[in-house]
Amino acid sequence: MNTTAPLLDVAGLTLKIGGSGRTVVNDVSFQVFPGEIVGIVGESGSGKTLAARAVMGFIPPAVRLEGGRIRFDGQDVMTMSPKDLRAMRGSKVGMVFQEPMTSLNPSMLIGRQLDEGLALHRKLDAPARRALILDMLRSVGLRDPEGALTAYPHQFSGGMRQRIMLASVMLLKPGLLLADEPTTALDAVVQRDVMELMVELTKANHTAVLLISHDLGMVARYCSRIVVMSQGDVVEQGKAEDILARPQHPYTRKLLSAMPHRSPARPLPEARTPIVAVRDLVVEYPGRQGFFRKSEAKRALHGISIDVQPGEVVAVVGGSGSGKTTLGQSIAGLVRPTGGEIRFNGKPIEKSDAAYWDYRLNCQMVFQDPYSSLDPRMTIRQLVAEPLRLVPDMSPADRKARVAEVLTEVGLGNGFAERYPHELSGGQRQRIAIARAIVRRPSFVIADEPVSALDVTVRAQVLELFDELQKKHGFSCLFISHDLGVVEQVADRVIVMQDGRIVEEGPRDDIFDNPTHPYTQKLLAAVPGLEATSEGGVRLFWRRAENDQEIVG
Repeated sequence: MNTTAPLLDVAGLTLKIGGSGRTVVNDVSFQVFPGEIVGIVGESGSGKTLAARAVMGFIPPAVRLEGGRIRFDGQDVMTMSPKDLRAMRGSKVGMVFQEPMTSLNPSMLIGRQLDEGLALHRKLDAPARRALILDMLRSVGLRDPEGALTAYPHQFSGGMRQRIMLASVMLLKPGLLLADEPTTALDAVVQRDVMELMVELTKANHTAVLLISHDLGMVARYCSRIVVMSQGDVVEQGKAEDILARPQHPYTRKLLSAMPHRSPARPLPEARTPIVAVRDLVVEYPGRQGFFRKSEAKRALHGISIDVQPGEVVAVVGGSGSGKTTLGQSIAGLVRPTGGEIRFNGKPIEKSDAAYWDYRLNCQMVFQDPYSSLDPRMTIRQLVAEPLRLVPDMSPADRKARVAEVLTEVGLGNGFAERYPHELSGGQRQRIAIARAIVRRPSFVIADEPVSALDVTVRAQVLELFDELQKKHGFSCLFISHDLGVVEQVADRVIVMQDGRIVEEGPRDDIFDNPTHPYTQKLLAAVPGLEATSEGGVRLFWRRAENDQEIVG
């Protein structure tokens, strides 16, 4: 029992949509004590982000406060004047957002953005502020802090941008840090590094953390207490080990049961002619031409060779910038290779012959973000039917019947046919993206991070759907992902890439249980796993340790 006063005390918080009166946060209560890390988990739409934003007074205009109280460090946030709220934001309560590229100003230099908060909240001269900024950039792992001050956000990777965002917040040493899905778009190693850095910085400043996430493994690793939210309600809260080991509420048990798990290895037919064979593939992006000099060309793929057998699911894993997406786009014909060869059913792909046409019709792609890959002006029926335009001798009635059949296969039904993409949830849009990819009954599908933006239960549904469709139609798949838990569930074989090269490949069980390359070992060591227990809960474990020794929970 914590005897100190809570730093943050939320009691009976209720928020409603102004026009409809729909309750989005209902009588929510929780506390955060100094130096503590508390996790809020739940599906999309559970109200967890709205509840956290209310702490800073960041309630959207369409949402109104219906009741409750928020006290931070003894002060009532709800009765603060706009001036007092501005003074609190940043200096006392900081927030790290999910996507740093949208929260960092793309038109401002990094140095100027970091200086803004210090100039506003600290009475320091410019040289003192600069010294503090450089120290913080070194603390978050930037190799060239001086150079970073005169760079723009787009010049950094996603992991580096998140480090800069964390630096901008921690410069002011807030008492409370709100972290809203801070590592969702990052690969396993960068995700671990960012979280460890955040924990290190908050411990040094005795900062409390409210971590909003749907990554239960990460929450289990870093949080001392967990608040579980569903449809605006807190359904369960308590010590992390108790919630995970002995969940009481059916919704919590549902969340935990939706975690990815390794299925038994599938028996595959004996190797024959690969459906797709890539030989010595090279992709090189030319350097930029300037007035006085030309930047060097960047080689994204260094002579990649892979085979995908009929009916096989081959997963490609690796960090950001490893070349896995470039590989998928090159095979799909979206990126022109600089060198090498791609064969489909044993025939080389040449744009001038019939084999290329056959390949393009039989190779389909599922993109990471369905909202940006689906035309918002087209109905679901039009979107799914579009790939059928090139099917010879297919009548409009046949096309309509095929669309209805595929919509049923992906679990939506023909009732969705006249809707538009913005009328669907993220999981439903991803189902439409899958429907578009399989409507022609292709023999090869490339899935590029198809579930990375989905919460845990929707992800489980989409993965189960993908597995059922793959078994039913027998298509081969190149599955690109940075989520090793997902890869462990779906893959027959795994290819590990680093810096545009394949460093290790083999059957899934061999890669996960006996990795030989140091980079593969590092990837597996970065990700905690959750395994089911006999009590209906889960137990935290590590697949590998940094020194390549097994860790038991």
